[in-house]
Amino acid sequence: VMRLSISRPCQTLQVISTRKSFLQFALAFPCQVQLNRSNKTARLLSESASISLWTSHCNLCLSSLNFPKYSSLSNKRFMSNYADKNKNNEMDRDPASQQLNEYKESVKDKPPVLLTENGAPIANKTASLTVGPRGPLLLQDFVYLDEQTHFDRERIPERVVHAKGAGAFGYFEVTHDITQYTRAKIFSKIGKKTPIAVRFSTVGGESGSADTVRDPRGFAVKFYTEEGIWDLVGNNTPIFFVKDPLLFPSFIHTQKRNPVTHLKDMDMFWDFLSLRPESTHQVMILFSDRGIPDGYPHMNGYGSHTFKLVNNNNEFVYCKFHYKTDQGIKNLTAEEAAKISSQDPDYAIRNLYNTIAKKEFPSWTFYIQVMTEQQADKFQWNPFDLTKVWPHKEYPLIPVGKLVLDKNPSNYFADVEQLAFDPAHMVPGIEPSP
Repeated sequence: VMRLSISRPCQTLQVISTRKSFLQFALAFPCQVQLNRSNKTARLLSESASISLWTSHCNLCLSSLNFPKYSSLSNKRFMSNYADKNKNNEMDRDPASQQLNEYKESVKDKPPVLLTENGAPIANKTASLTVGPRGPLLLQDFVYLDEQTHFDRERIPERVVHAKGAGAFGYFEVTHDITQYTRAKIFSKIGKKTPIAVRFSTVGGESGSADTVRDPRGFAVKFYTEEGIWDLVGNNTPIFFVKDPLLFPSFIHTQKRNPVTHLKDMDMFWDFLSLRPESTHQVMILFSDRGIPDGYPHMNGYGSHTFKLVNNNNEFVYCKFHYKTDQGIKNLTAEEAAKISSQDPDYAIRNLYNTIAKKEFPSWTFYIQVMTEQQADKFQWNPFDLTKVWPHKEYPLIPVGKLVLDKNPSNYFADVEQLAFDPAHMVPGIEPSP
């Protein structure tokens, strides 16, 4: 008696078979066959769905165990039904889980050439150059040195804040004319499209932390305009905890680990907030029902700070930027977030990737609020205070355009992890406020 174990993601099929009826079926998908007889084990990995190749593979394996060859495949109906079932199950996998399989299919007929850092083709990537079969490595082995050098430099320290994140690419399209406010060419005409890159993130957690923690979310947009790069760095809230940047390092320290215990310390967090009453507004938002967004497409974004827009006549207005989700606001309860964090800590990253891969491109409507210099002089509080908002009733949202994300990164480290945003990167027509 022999046991045939066919292992596959989410599936395990065990068949007890006699010597004569061994392998009464073949599987039309890649799998691993493990044959156990006494203390002997033979493993066979097939990368083919070809029945003829399966026959030769099986016969080779049977011969190694002194079994008679199996020349014909019976029970084809069972085999066909099993393949159909497997095909349906494979379709149930989300695009993120299928990424490697899809890549394999895309290069099946045109496998890419493996190159060194300087673009030279690699002849052998599976063995180092040595002095004879047992000798030491040779310093002339450029492929090995190139591989090791690249490996040593392929990671960078994570961000001090906003370490855990996801990114995507798309475009910004102008839908309304605001040239009376700004001469920035990105807004020069209706219908104009500008390439963008967006990075979403949590704030306080490390790169391995869960996506569903109660924390503000970063929402940074990089516009690749004809006048240069414009980085609009913001969050999913229109305000922040403090208005004086001198306090920012101290606040972030309360989000990180206690330097003595190396544990998150709620005493540090609440001690800081209780001593800075201007943080109350942000704390109320953080601990409201909007404190844990259900994925990045279901949250708003804000430039948060006040900017200055300048038109062709050198007239200016103060401005705040808003991007409202077109998918609708959707949030998680604390219980749902805790459950998801234990099952899939990368929930938001996966959600964003799958949404774009399914061509359900997330979008946001881009708005501005404007305030004249005279209005700013008479405003009831400091209009440049990052801990306060401008009432929409007095300063309504003015529609400008659409942000659309329609492309996933091809290499997360190169495209997203190394994506840097600088608030000082502005273009003509967009300037800092006081």
